[in-house]
Amino acid sequence: MTLNDHDQNDALDRSLIRLFVEPPLLKAGEAVALSRMQSNYLVNVMRLERGAELLVFNGRDGEWLATLAHAGKNNASLTTVRQMRPQIAGPDIHYLFAPLKKAKLDYIVQKATEMGASVIRPVMTRRTNAERVNVERLQANVIEAAEQCGILNIPEVMAPIKLSKALDDWDANRRLIYCDEAAPIVSPLAALADISPGPLAVLIGPEGGFDPAERERLAALPFVRAISLGPRIMRADTAGVAAMALVNAALGDWRARE
Repeated sequence: MTLNDHDQNDALDRSLIRLFVEPPLLKAGEAVALSRMQSNYLVNVMRLERGAELLVFNGRDGEWLATLAHAGKNNASLTTVRQMRPQIAGPDIHYLFAPLKKAKLDYIVQKATEMGASVIRPVMTRRTNAERVNVERLQANVIEAAEQCGILNIPEVMAPIKLSKALDDWDANRRLIYCDEAAPIVSPLAALADISPGPLAVLIGPEGGFDPAERERLAALPFVRAISLGPRIMRADTAGVAAMALVNAALGDWRARE
């Protein structure tokens, strides 16, 4: 595929490779140096040659059509051509979760990115089993999910924090929604109905659920709202997807636009 094959108003071409890049600014004619890993992927794995097209984004300047300007196996570079999609603001939803085992942890971070989280942060609860969290691995999963799913916004990945400390430092203007099978309102949509759209956070507990003292503290905080996820007990990784879907439908960018 060459540049001449494109109309100026063409839609997103999902057959093109997408890459997250980190120059300070994306603009027409910008030279973009790629990392050793990205160069290897494009040249050695995907067998792209000089002049090949792909899409790039940096989480700030929208999505750009680019061409492979130098096809070095370890030091490839691109040249941006034109903007394909402008940057748009995503929902302001922080995603806090008790870390799980490695494979499930990867899944949680990928799905939170796909569901529009603006911040991803592990929280250590009293029943959290994971002893350490590799933040660099979380960041890599965020980028991979965004590249594969056409997402323009890259969530900020924050270092793990104890749940008690997170609640101590909480900004009360950001409503915190957490999943609790014993929530007083059975319908999660009804529980969310009187919350005004604005800064939000979703908190997913560990596989064994929150400790009684943690649940008691959460229930006592005025900025916190408990929601039920229905009559079935879900695994923590499944609960995260369900909760983000409910919050996006009720308060996020899944709502009908007027």
